[in-house]
Amino acid sequence: MAVVYTKSKDGALEELGRTEVVLNSLNPMWFTKLIINYQFEVVQTLVFRVYDVDTQFLNVDVKMLKLDEQQFLGEATCSLSEIVSKSNRSLTLDLVHREESIKSTRSQNLGELTVHAEELSSSKIAMEIIFRCSDLEYKDLFSRSDPFLVISKIVEGGISIPICKTEVIKNDLKPKWKSVFLNVQQVGSKDNLLTIECFNFNSNGKHDLIGKIQKSLTDLEKLHSSGQGENFFLPTAVGNNHHNKVLKSQLFVEYFSETVEHTFLDYLAGGCELNFMVAIDFTASNGNPRLPDSLHYIDPSGRPNAYQRAILEVGEVLQFYDSDKRFPAWGFGARPIDGPVSHCFNLNGSSNYCEVDGIQGIMTAYTSALFNVSLAGPTLFGPVISSAAQIASQSLINGRQKYYVLLIITDGVITDLQETKDALVKASDLPLSIFILGVGGADFKEMEVLDADKGERLESSNGRVASRDIVQFVPFRDVHSGEISVVQALLAELPTHFLTYMRTRNIHPNS
Repeated sequence: MAVVYTKSKDGALEELGRTEVVLNSLNPMWFTKLIINYQFEVVQTLVFRVYDVDTQFLNVDVKMLKLDEQQFLGEATCSLSEIVSKSNRSLTLDLVHREESIKSTRSQNLGELTVHAEELSSSKIAMEIIFRCSDLEYKDLFSRSDPFLVISKIVEGGISIPICKTEVIKNDLKPKWKSVFLNVQQVGSKDNLLTIECFNFNSNGKHDLIGKIQKSLTDLEKLHSSGQGENFFLPTAVGNNHHNKVLKSQLFVEYFSETVEHTFLDYLAGGCELNFMVAIDFTASNGNPRLPDSLHYIDPSGRPNAYQRAILEVGEVLQFYDSDKRFPAWGFGARPIDGPVSHCFNLNGSSNYCEVDGIQGIMTAYTSALFNVSLAGPTLFGPVISSAAQIASQSLINGRQKYYVLLIITDGVITDLQETKDALVKASDLPLSIFILGVGGADFKEMEVLDADKGERLESSNGRVASRDIVQFVPFRDVHSGEISVVQALLAELPTHFLTYMRTRNIHPNS
């Protein structure tokens, strides 16, 4: 019998389920299927333990079996993303002794375990929904509101993670937005609650909440068929009492349709790869790396600084989707030993190539760069974005299915806002997403403008509008309490970016 567990970050195991018992077999093949919710943005560690069940217990329901009364045969560990990123979605693992029981270094051959994963057909269902509102409140003093909607899923601990949004409609208290697309895999199930918030767009990034609603996809479908609206509410706090004020503004579901769509996992199975790139801010505002109050301080105790934490957290999720694990890594805003300030230099110190081996390679190159460059300025993103775009456009020429993710970690506000916008608009046609992580205590309002999440698509200096939103910005200090890290919130949007790119270009998974 095999028992499957999920392992949390702190090492705690939670049993997911057990297979049936296969009698008298040294090569068992189990038929029991276990269902687990795949989350792209988290490393989901699985532990498999195999037991020999004693004959006296064969009539006992497997759920009732006491495991300490059975003979332990070996265990194997992997992450769910390691399985789903294989083209046949199967992974063969060596069974090993439990950590506790390893007395000798000699490893015995305890056999192998093959795990196969399959996506449920229900998670390929996508919804196309058109929302409209009536009687929105005036939020702007001299004009009507500029409303847009943000739809979020609710995860453990009641925390909301945004998964999609509408465009901004100017001066309209009865807006009707373009279609939004949601799939069941993103939200977990049609019955999971979603939060739908209506905001009034403000160009300074501080958008006013007009009202919110909590509904599942099933509820939204019912709203559509009934033709009725649902009243928004506003959470209000009077003293210690929290209650919801019901508004007369209403949300209507104008259109609701279900289709079977290609999912993110379909593309992975077809051999599509995600390639990770990273760019690190070496401007002087980070502080002298030799002093403990610097954001670049390397703590002798081994405690990672904010830059190292960001690389590790994003890298550990993305590395499974990249087969060669060679990552382009750059620095910007520093003066190499013998030259002028560079706004895009290879982190590994080479003048010919920018790639390093694995996440550890990024960490090593980062530490050695700190001792080989002097921090300078100003903070320019344009050159780094152009380098990443150059690599992404090469893959189009080769016709391979690849999608690129550039992580920019920065402590400051950029000085080349317009050049950055121009580079982003140009890059919006490429298979590329850019994640910006703000570290330290600076005011990151400028960054909000680049992230079209809260509103308008970016426009370049010659008036061209970005074909899609490719930027996600998160300040690293907004670490939620509880399980959800900032990086999860950042990466949760990647499958949507990816599918929007593939869908708008009519690219199908390789079969």
